[in-house]
Amino acid sequence: MSYFGTDGVRGRVGHAPMTVDFALRLASAAARVLAPNGGRVLIGKDTRLSGYMFESALEAGFVAAGVDVMLIGPLPTPGIAYMTQRLACSFGVVISASHNAYADNGIKFFDATGSKLSDDIEHLIERSIEGPVITQESQHLGRAIRIDRSRTQYQEFCASTIPAGMNLSGFKIVIDCANGAGYKVGPRVLADLGAEIVPIGCSPNGRNINDGCGSTAPELLQLTVPGVRAQVGVALDGDGDRVVMVDELGRCVDGDQLLYILATARKASGDLKGPVVGTVMSNLGLEHALTERGIEFRRAQVGDRYVLAMLNETGGTLGGETSGHILCLDKTTTGDGLVSALQVLAIMKTTGAGLAELTAPMRKYPQVLLNVRVARRFDPMAEPSVVAAAAAVESQFNGRGRIVLRASGTEPVIRVMVEGADAGLVKKGARDIAAAVEAAADATAAVEVDKSS
Repeated sequence: MSYFGTDGVRGRVGHAPMTVDFALRLASAAARVLAPNGGRVLIGKDTRLSGYMFESALEAGFVAAGVDVMLIGPLPTPGIAYMTQRLACSFGVVISASHNAYADNGIKFFDATGSKLSDDIEHLIERSIEGPVITQESQHLGRAIRIDRSRTQYQEFCASTIPAGMNLSGFKIVIDCANGAGYKVGPRVLADLGAEIVPIGCSPNGRNINDGCGSTAPELLQLTVPGVRAQVGVALDGDGDRVVMVDELGRCVDGDQLLYILATARKASGDLKGPVVGTVMSNLGLEHALTERGIEFRRAQVGDRYVLAMLNETGGTLGGETSGHILCLDKTTTGDGLVSALQVLAIMKTTGAGLAELTAPMRKYPQVLLNVRVARRFDPMAEPSVVAAAAAVESQFNGRGRIVLRASGTEPVIRVMVEGADAGLVKKGARDIAAAVEAAADATAAVEVDKSS
């Protein structure tokens, strides 16, 4: 059984693997692999109601295995990565399902350097899960303490990533924290830097995380920014590792556009190192705009771990995904929505330009992304009918479009992305391919039922 996906273990609460029993066994297995001789673990979470339950189960498993536990409460995922290193912990744990609805939750790990675990380490943990839960004798048990106030150290770190002496006075910023992990630190960092802030999505109740707010649903932010005459809007996702922004006209600025702003500014200042890395889902307009400005662009598989791997291979420091998961490796070790937003705000402050002006040179190609929900994941490119449908659409683009089909690594959906210069063809092509995927999924499910009968 493979429990780890592209970003830790994730699923619907109450269903395998997201149960209390599994969390206890996972903690024991992780302790066996990551801290075999004892050590210290930092546990943070987002604002989901189920976070309390999984926090308690993980705490019990680690303490029983002889690992000391530090509980920091709600804090963005990148904040846990930073504080894991800052507090000299053996490893860190985040309880979050990121941008998913509150009914889901997940558990992901960072090593002592604040980096995500390698596939090899995750495999070692998986192999240990089926083993017995460790319970040390009393004198060897771990201890647990709460360190909620330590989050100010992460706030100070975020503020330190913009040029020394710079502040955000004169900016009116609407910040939407998705009722998630960034609801305290996000507004405080911007306010401490002198910005006038208008907070929305900062009133979590355990069930409203990512609910009509945040980076996955920026419509309210788009209405609010021009409505209160703000210069810019910032939207984090539920665990704070993604960001999208809204310009002064109320238009959404996605991760591709933010990556363009960051890359061209670093190129102009001489600070850009190596190629800029996107993914197979990155808009073709980003690639063309960067190429025109002499900036090398490469594509990795979808998932920030693959972007990170390619950056490390090529010596690059800047990469990201359309969703707003941006890596600024010259500032931090992992994707950080708040830090990424601060880099863009610093460019606005330095240049005096608004987001609309900064994004204007990049022309986005029309792109449609459809998520086809399936009973179980499968490789769409292994289905002849889906391949034929994709080929038929691609032939109509005459080289001026792209098609990407892939199974999600975090939920049971097949993602159909179609992109090209002709918006009408893009929409129709996406629908045609999605219909083929649905038919293939139904056929696959029928075969499974037949086998089991």
